[in-house]
Amino acid sequence: MTADVRPPVPPFTEESARAKVQAAEDAWNSRDPERVALAYTEDSVWRNRDRFLTGREEIRAFLADKWRRELDYRLRKELWAYTGNRISVRFEYECRDARGQWWRSHGNEQWEFDDAGLMRRREASINDVPIDEADRRLR
Repeated sequence: MTADVRPPVPPFTEESARAKVQAAEDAWNSRDPERVALAYTEDSVWRNRDRFLTGREEIRAFLADKWRRELDYRLRKELWAYTGNRISVRFEYECRDARGQWWRSHGNEQWEFDDAGLMRRREASINDVPIDEADRRLR
């Protein structure tokens, strides 16, 4: 397989969809914008909260900025549904800001993949809740 193929590839089974979700969780928890951005097509389209991004370079820059602000970031993703070349996940992550306030963010994502297993579309809805450090669940 070439570097442009990102297994597992569609059409997804339950097993391959779970593997795709786990791979995404592992990559995002690396907090490496270069690594994470490689999972998306060159012209990938995102909606992340109220931000709209197009292309791998915008995604990489967005992630670099995100992890400069969201310190000690830790994420969990869970497969919600899958079909053909689409996967839906629910997720939760925790991080702290520069002032030391901890946050838990809950969300849902819809993903669409090309035939090579690269994500060409991501729609994310996310809500943030301030938490005390003692209430953290993701360590």
